[in-house]
Amino acid sequence: MKYQTLGNTGLLVSRLCLGTMTFGGGTGVYKAIGALGQDEADELVKVSLDAGINFFDTADVYSEGASEQTLGQSFKNLKVARKDVVIATKVYSRVGPGPNDMGASRGHIMTAVEASLRRLQTDYIDLYQIHANDSVTPIEETMRALDAIVTHGKVRYIGVSNWQAWKIAKANGVADRKDLTRFDTLQAYYSIAGRDLEREIVPFLQTEGMGLLVWSPLAGGLLSGKFNRDHQKPTNSRRSEFDFPIVDKERAWRVLDVMAPIAQRHQCSPARVALAWLLGKPVVTSIIIGAKRSDQLADNLGAMELTLSQDEVHALDDVSALPPEYPGWMLAVQDVGRLGRTEQTAWSRFEELKESPANASH
Repeated sequence: MKYQTLGNTGLLVSRLCLGTMTFGGGTGVYKAIGALGQDEADELVKVSLDAGINFFDTADVYSEGASEQTLGQSFKNLKVARKDVVIATKVYSRVGPGPNDMGASRGHIMTAVEASLRRLQTDYIDLYQIHANDSVTPIEETMRALDAIVTHGKVRYIGVSNWQAWKIAKANGVADRKDLTRFDTLQAYYSIAGRDLEREIVPFLQTEGMGLLVWSPLAGGLLSGKFNRDHQKPTNSRRSEFDFPIVDKERAWRVLDVMAPIAQRHQCSPARVALAWLLGKPVVTSIIIGAKRSDQLADNLGAMELTLSQDEVHALDDVSALPPEYPGWMLAVQDVGRLGRTEQTAWSRFEELKESPANASH
């Protein structure tokens, strides 16, 4: 296992993180995603620890809190020292019937963090993340609440999930002006089948030095190897029941067509290729992997040992490239001279962008 600092902090986390959305069952979507009991969860946590994973992600909403409870109990059952694991959880989603049982208000955050600490059976949470965008609560209120729980020692670092780049920048700007704790990480969807993050958010994270934690790196199982053009709804697949996240399927099939021979050459699953491609992106701090069975987890762990050749990376980059979009294509044209490519004119660069494989299909 390899480790990387969590954004601009000094905390080291494993490049792969065990996601525990499959722990506990529950109702609705969480029942479809997974309903692992304590013994099954203990096995996955042990396999992860044995592989060098020290980073574990959950949320108060997963299986109505059962995911947090199961994860915390696993550490107790396996006699894991608290200092040896990094626990990340999230707050925002509805956890009760009341009007204030969700959101990123000070009231909800203060109540929710105490509940998460009890379920996880711990005195502190390493990374506490706002799970979604709250269009009601003022950003300053959220940042002050998060700063308070950091100051009180209940939380050590804070992060956010599924926010736009401008809003993260605004939140950290507020934190800087008011001398409050800043967001260190973003947890977001990113996969070779869905590279939208690269338009605005990736350049922002790189400029700010923030960490990126990737959720759904296999596009909800679409890149697992079970799916293709002729087999679009395999049985015993979460995505067959819960078609999420949103993916351009035709583009995904083209990606899988290129991934298949690469996986065959390396004698591995397409899932490993998809994970290895992501691990090669400098912006990625850690990839959150989830599993229902230890063999699925072991296969994903194998991505750490897979090294893609430069030609393979180029082939995957090309087939999965985003179609040009304004102002991106204009920036690429304007940057030609600044990048030292004096032999190429701005208009020849424009012609290249028009002829790119990604643009050809749109």
